[in-house]
Amino acid sequence: MTSEVKEKVDNILFRHNCEKKELINIIQEIQKEYRYLPEDILIYTAEKLDISQSKIYGVATFYENFSLEVKGKNIIKICDGTACHVRKSVPILNAIYKELGLTDKKRTTDDMLFTVETVSCLGACGLAPVITINDHVHPKMTPESAIELVQSIKKEEM
Repeated sequence: MTSEVKEKVDNILFRHNCEKKELINIIQEIQKEYRYLPEDILIYTAEKLDISQSKIYGVATFYENFSLEVKGKNIIKICDGTACHVRKSVPILNAIYKELGLTDKKRTTDDMLFTVETVSCLGACGLAPVITINDHVHPKMTPESAIELVQSIKKEEM
């Protein structure tokens, strides 16, 4: 781990007074900074907080919001809750997978531009089917409109 990374993590720990009871908030900030929870940073954090590595991994794996896998710059979440599912969220997912060359096993593009996830509910059932891109809600989606969104992001990134 570089000294720059240690300094960033130390700043996060300092903002939370290196308190064990702040563990969830600390790893939320780490994930916000790196878009996932790097193993070396979790180990370093455990040492600095004087907690076991198994404790920190237990928290990181218990909550669905945390990820131990690297994610792309743009996180696309496709709701597959009941309302979205019956309003055809699966064809939207399949269209995005096809557009980005992804599968249910490979969820991040090689260029690290996109990660696609399915979620149980985004809490916008009246707007179904819904996707979010970087937490921005896109209501009443179709496979075609989802592909247009992805293509517009690709153009912006060029």
